[in-house]
Amino acid sequence: MEEIIHLSYAIDTFYFLMCGALVMWMAAGFSMLEAGLVRSKNTTEILTKNIALFAIACTMYLFVGYAIMYSSPEGGFLPNLSFLIGAENSMDAVLAGGEDAPYYSMRSDFFFQVVFVATAMSIVSGAVAERMKLWAFLAFAVVMTGVIYPISGYWTWGEGWLDAAGFSDYAGSGIVHMAGAAAALAGVLVLGARKGKYGPNGQINAIPGANMPLATLGTFILWMGWFGFNGGSELKMSDVGSANAVAQVFVNTNAAAAGGVIAALILSKLWFKKADLTMALNGALAGLVAITAGPDTPTAQGAALIGAIGGLIVVASIITLDKLRIDDPVGAISVHGVVGIWGLIAVIFTNDDATLGAQLLGAVSIFAWVFGASLVVWLIIKALMGVRVSEEEEYAGVDLAECGMEAYPEFTRGK
Repeated sequence: MEEIIHLSYAIDTFYFLMCGALVMWMAAGFSMLEAGLVRSKNTTEILTKNIALFAIACTMYLFVGYAIMYSSPEGGFLPNLSFLIGAENSMDAVLAGGEDAPYYSMRSDFFFQVVFVATAMSIVSGAVAERMKLWAFLAFAVVMTGVIYPISGYWTWGEGWLDAAGFSDYAGSGIVHMAGAAAALAGVLVLGARKGKYGPNGQINAIPGANMPLATLGTFILWMGWFGFNGGSELKMSDVGSANAVAQVFVNTNAAAAGGVIAALILSKLWFKKADLTMALNGALAGLVAITAGPDTPTAQGAALIGAIGGLIVVASIITLDKLRIDDPVGAISVHGVVGIWGLIAVIFTNDDATLGAQLLGAVSIFAWVFGASLVVWLIIKALMGVRVSEEEEYAGVDLAECGMEAYPEFTRGK
């Protein structure tokens, strides 16, 4: 019996770690996607943001975020102020068996969770691209990953009050993606639009990204990483039931992404008379976000439909936000925020334990907390150090202003 427990523990720990590694690879996807969708003069800075935010997220979550998020098994509204990640599971606790016995390493749980908080922060970087000061962004990352995200995470995955209310979010359509979008929206509202994006009389000027192959590569990397994002959220696979569930989650995740691409591509063709690649890319991500709240319960066909609706929503949302003059260079608020809400609602159609009331309560609560707290932090940062580069620096490109180097110097400086 002990040998079976040892083997099961090892399998589930290894699976958890490998899924975490896939989610970590999503950092590369966000980097490439965002680098492709900004102008060449802003590429180095967006890449600096992405690697720095990942390091900050990992450090803040190690020292304080993880402990806050899982600080109080008694539940409730306010977590305890805690630090560090705690001791590893003891051999006796593992071998004791029963429902309360840990079935994977505590360190593997931390690793899986830390790459999730980095994902939430990555959503912010694209939305505020091309005009935000680098160090203002990094200052916000400290607070977002160390405090803001862990508190709403405690309400849900940390067995807090939203979990007790019946809120269901399997892998984080709301907890991760909508939260990141809420923080991004607050930042965008404080920051304002890029110069030249909007003109008089409702004019909207397209600002094309510099590298569509890079953006497409980033999307495929994110698509691949999402198998770890959703698949790892099953938490184990060492028994028949869990293994089958993992396989279903993988199939549904893929089907939803495909449905999102097709729907977004068709709608963009009907709307713009052209097959818009950026809409197709965002359609894939929208499908993935939409299925993330409940990838374990639909059929594959149902998952494709959920993803397709997400693909339709994201096209309409991107156009609507532009009309509202909310400038989001990569469409992050629409992909992760608006479609994240759809993903939470979609759970009720395939999960008998989920209710519309609980899902809306969770969506409103997480959004209100993250948006409100983020807005306060952004305003404080603005007062202390400013959030926006000068008009001259924005015109020249934030690569030189913030990083002192260009991503493609041979195209701008000559030989």
